[in-house]
Amino acid sequence: MRPRSVRARATLGASTVVALALGAASFALLGMLDGNLMRSAQADAERQALSTAGLAAAGRLDTVLAPGRDTDFLQVVDADGRVLAASPNLAGRPALSPGRPGKPGTVRRTWEGPARGDRRHRVVQVTTVTGEGLVTVYAGTSLRQADAADDVITGALAVGVPLLVLTVALVTWRVTGWALRPVEAIRAEVAEISDRDLHRRVPVPRSQDEIARLAVTMNTTLDRLEAAGIRQRRFIADASHELRSPITVLRTQLEVAQAHPDPALWGELVSGALEDTVRLQDLAADLLLLARLDTGEPPPAAAVDLADVAREAARSRRRDRIPVDMEIAPEAVVRGSTLWLSRLVTNLLDNAQRHADRRVRLLLRVDAARRTAVLEVGDDGPGIPAADRERVFERFTRLDDARSRDEGGTGLGLAIARDIATRLGGSLTVEDAPAGARLVARLPLDSA
Repeated sequence: MRPRSVRARATLGASTVVALALGAASFALLGMLDGNLMRSAQADAERQALSTAGLAAAGRLDTVLAPGRDTDFLQVVDADGRVLAASPNLAGRPALSPGRPGKPGTVRRTWEGPARGDRRHRVVQVTTVTGEGLVTVYAGTSLRQADAADDVITGALAVGVPLLVLTVALVTWRVTGWALRPVEAIRAEVAEISDRDLHRRVPVPRSQDEIARLAVTMNTTLDRLEAAGIRQRRFIADASHELRSPITVLRTQLEVAQAHPDPALWGELVSGALEDTVRLQDLAADLLLLARLDTGEPPPAAAVDLADVAREAARSRRRDRIPVDMEIAPEAVVRGSTLWLSRLVTNLLDNAQRHADRRVRLLLRVDAARRTAVLEVGDDGPGIPAADRERVFERFTRLDDARSRDEGGTGLGLAIARDIATRLGGSLTVEDAPAGARLVARLPLDSA
């Protein structure tokens, strides 16, 4: 029974609220009107009763009483229940009340009319002391005006309230439909967008409201999806190209070995095939790590001493063609995993050694003011032009493509290093250096 559309729920909610508010207001209005008319009738009757009681106390009471303009009847009864005086419309009638007051006072009540049974009366009973004992005066005023007003107001409200609720429901239905029309247009457009139509965008209404901001946000999301799709297709194409080259070379070597079964050539062919196999293995490992980094899983959160990781990575390169000079702070504990941090340092050192002429420098320091560990890797090679300082972190990017391929670079090392730094809450940038290239990674220190 619950409406499923926002339009129906808004209409039902608005109608219900208005109906409840109008119902409460109607009851309050009827109560106030009835109370005011009741008080007015009571004041008239009380005034007439007090006046008549004064005449009885003074002994100047006539047997036939003339009610005032706003009073319907009068009756005076002694302590024994005998009617001493009455208005003409109660002539010959017994006492209005069988009860006898035991002391002077005033009582106000509502009776079904003693003079006319079809109307209510507001009766004021005043008991006073006379020379012959207690005398009770009954003065009544008809509530016909109050009843008639109640009937008129009730009839008007019975017709007006449903009409007003119906009007509110109709207006709410129309206004809600008009307000939700852009949402429906956005929904229809998004429903037609497939993975091949990510260039399409939803219409943005001219109104500067929440729906317009929703449309802008939706288009921004589609922009990101389109960019991600482009990057994914480019990544697949680049990965296919990178894999094809060593596979082609490996196949050629195997075909040569099969066509020329000369044992003297097998050593060189096997060595080349092994080299290409290692290159394929490294490329597959890089692609697998990138896929894991792209999944969005929470990064490792263990406490790791980056100084130990950097020191171990530098020591393993003592016998390389280009050694690594290191200057490492004693402690730099960060949050992450030893595997990720080792891969970060290794990739930076591999890149530096690949392009250095004679020297690679590894520096690790702690920035206490910013609570970060700063890892710098520099080389004395040709450096990185300012225009390419961001492009080098793109996947499969090589500034010197031929030289990088010959030296075993896949174009994924710096991309992986930046992804690791970013996932650990840090950054990796290329910064100015007197000579060569200088890459700086900043990682937040462990708060513990």
